[in-house]
Amino acid sequence: MALANLVVVGQYIPMKTFIHNMDSRIKLTIAMFFLIFIFMVGGLDVLGFLFVLVMIFAFLAKVPFMHLVRGLRPILFLILITVIIQVFVTKGDPAFELWGIVVSKQGLLYAARIVIRLVTLVSVSVVLTFSTSPLELTFAMESFMSPLRLVGFPVSEVALMMSIALRFIPTLLSEADKIVKAQSSRGADFGTGGLIARAKAFIPVIIPLFVSSFRRAEELAQAMESRCFVTGAKRGRLHVVTIKWYDWVVLFVLLVMLVALYLYARI
Repeated sequence: MALANLVVVGQYIPMKTFIHNMDSRIKLTIAMFFLIFIFMVGGLDVLGFLFVLVMIFAFLAKVPFMHLVRGLRPILFLILITVIIQVFVTKGDPAFELWGIVVSKQGLLYAARIVIRLVTLVSVSVVLTFSTSPLELTFAMESFMSPLRLVGFPVSEVALMMSIALRFIPTLLSEADKIVKAQSSRGADFGTGGLIARAKAFIPVIIPLFVSSFRRAEELAQAMESRCFVTGAKRGRLHVVTIKWYDWVVLFVLLVMLVALYLYARI
């Protein structure tokens, strides 16, 4: 399978949906509120409701189900290890016995909470980057960090670097996949041997990938210079972005729901 398909965070797909048409600042605010509330609540029912809300946003953004599944692949090992530790280590009321080890109900409950948290976190990131272009994300981050200009913080440059890094994740993965296929066609073996042997086998991939990355960085710098990009200069926008009334409505309704969930979880 192509390496570019393993990491879907950062892959923007232009579509005509309600979520795509929302203001990027509102979408980024909603994503941050989701990430905060996911760690503020601990009830399995509340976490499940947050997951359902994220899935509703994914459905409205027309995010393919397999796109969400591929987004979880990089953390599958983390999820598996966490579940094993929680299930077999946490003490409590016995639920059943597996291989002579007593699995507690509390361990199953903690494992379910962690899995839902991690899945919801990744799903929020996938929906955000799927429905928001890197340029819009840059504008949103720059808007949020604009007060830092008062203390001399390079807001525009930092936002641009974050956007470029996010945008080039799929590009570099695709480039790495091409190099792996090219090396495999020349007889390179990446699937056999121990961990050290496999790591050594990837050296012929890492070096060309670094060379390609520096070349792309140089081409990007030349393209920006040819378009009169100047560090620290005030930049304008071709399209003036305004927050529409339905953006405020979605944000207000979501905040009311999240606060209600938080109060319900505290009861």
